[in-house]
This record gives sequence, C-alpha cells and structure tokens, in this order.
Amino acid sequence: MIRLGVYAPDGAPEVMPGDDLVGLVVALTELADGDVLVVTSKVVSKAEGRIRRGTRDQALPGETARVVARRGETSIVRNHLGLTMAAAGIDASNVLPGHVVLLPEDPDRSARDLREGIHAQTGLNVAVVVSDTAGRAWREGQTDIAIGAAGLVVAEDFAGRTDAHGNELAVTLPAVADEIAGAAELATGKLGGRPFAVVRGRADLVLPAGEHGPGAASLVRADGADLFGYGAREAVVRALTGAEADRRPFGAPASADELSAVILRATGLHTSHTRAGGEGLLVTTPRGLTRAVQALAFAHGWVAGTTDAAMELRLRPAAY
Repeated sequence: MIRLGVYAPDGAPEVMPGDDLVGLVVALTELADGDVLVVTSKVVSKAEGRIRRGTRDQALPGETARVVARRGETSIVRNHLGLTMAAAGIDASNVLPGHVVLLPEDPDRSARDLREGIHAQTGLNVAVVVSDTAGRAWREGQTDIAIGAAGLVVAEDFAGRTDAHGNELAVTLPAVADEIAGAAELATGKLGGRPFAVVRGRADLVLPAGEHGPGAASLVRADGADLFGYGAREAVVRALTGAEADRRPFGAPASADELSAVILRATGLHTSHTRAGGEGLLVTTPRGLTRAVQALAFAHGWVAGTTDAAMELRLRPAAY
C-alpha cells in the first residue's frame, strides 16, 4: 500500500528580493528524509529579484523566444526556458500594482540551490520541485506543473515493461514531477499565502544526496519535436509566408511518400521522383496551385524550387 500525504503550512511572510528561502522552509515545515518539497515559482522569483516595473505586455517581448499562437489579447509563446505558456509565464498577481514577476532565470538551478541549502542546514535528503501554473491544450482550466526539479525522478519510464495481462507498454512515461506539482497545488491554493508544500509517501522517487537528476528541463520537448509547434491559424500563415526562421517548429522533413500523398489530397496533383533518384520530387503545378504546393512542402519540411521547365517545381527535404 502507498499512502500519499500533502500539507502546506500557513504563516509564510511576503517574500522580498534577497530573502532566505531555505531558512523560511526550515522554519515553516517539518521535513523528513524522502520528502518532496514543492515551492511556487512566484516566491522563488521574488527572492531572486525577478520583479519588474511595468505590465505583462511590456515585459512579454523580452521573455519570448517565439510566438506559438494568438487569440485576441492572449499570446501563447515559447519562452526562453522552452516552456509554452500564456504570456511567457509572466505574472501580475500577488505583486505590487504596476509590477510583474518573471519566471526564475534557471528553475532547475533554483531547485538545486534549495535542496543543497536544506541538506546543509538539516542533514535531510529531500527533493525539490519549483512549480508554476499552466494551461493545457484540449482542456479547460489550469494546473500546476514542475518547471524546476532537483533530486527527483521527474518521469518514470515504463516502456518495455508488461502489464498484468502481458501487454507491452510502448510509450508510457508518467511525468511524476508534474503530478507532484499538481497534487501540491491542492494544498497551497492560489490565494492562501502558502507557497510551500510537502509531499510525503514517494521516497522511491527521491535521488540520493548529491544526485540532482536531469531536472524539469528534461520534460521540455525540443522545438520541432512537438506535433503542435504553432496554433492552427498561425501554422497556415507561417506555411504560406514560408520564412526560413519559421521552419523548425514544423519538425523534421516528412518522407517523400507522405508529402506526395498530401499534395495529391490537397491539390489533385501527382508527383514523380527526380531523375537523380533519392528523395527529390517533381510536380507540375498549373497556374494558381504553385503557392499551395510551396506551402504544403514548407509545412512538411521540404524546400520548393523551380526547374527549367515551365510550371514545374523541384522539391527536396530541407536541412534540419
């Protein structure tokens, strides 16, 4: 039997730049070996001086690596941590009016510092998660996720194992760091002034002292590996404009057969392989369909160039 417990103590003061988070945690919690300490990113950012004067709109450009989608006044962006979040995770709540709080510069490092500091003061071996709130594609509402972690197995890999019926698990990878962050948020709440939570009962996920693990950064998919690199509207526009800087989020080049099938489905045009062989394709494009074929090629990781023949395009995989 596994019994999981979560508690979040009251009594945390308003955190200011330079405050000693380790001292606050030790004073407010009753930690034990094997616990997981979850700390909200807001107090980590405040202690690290990540408070800025201004609005979220003013701070957004500096925190944005690229825009993923826009709907009205809402911008979903990939920030410099690789996280895809509304307004890059910039927060204007629980802060003085006219100010915003940016995410920690390196949440995994922040988690390591907290873990080492707690061990130095108490001798206890605990894991640390830095959590933040994020929305989810296809789901209403938000939940907390781990944006930083130290001393924790952040994901359990079940690939290759079999279930009770003998079925092999192919891609089962529970993101336990995110699950722990979500469980902790049930205790911390949004308005309760409880930025620290202790999750107890999964000491098997806590690494030995001195081993910090890959951190929460290992849960971030590389740009281009995500199947949803742009919003639906943005993907159409980016493919039609075909700017080289927009190529990577569409992912690695598709196979020649896949691209041929897509072109046939969307335009009714047949492709043929180039005389040189390999993966090159040729397609004759009547007037009015050239732009469509170029956009389809771009969205599938291919480059469309002209040949000496009239209305003929040569397609080849782009460098990735």
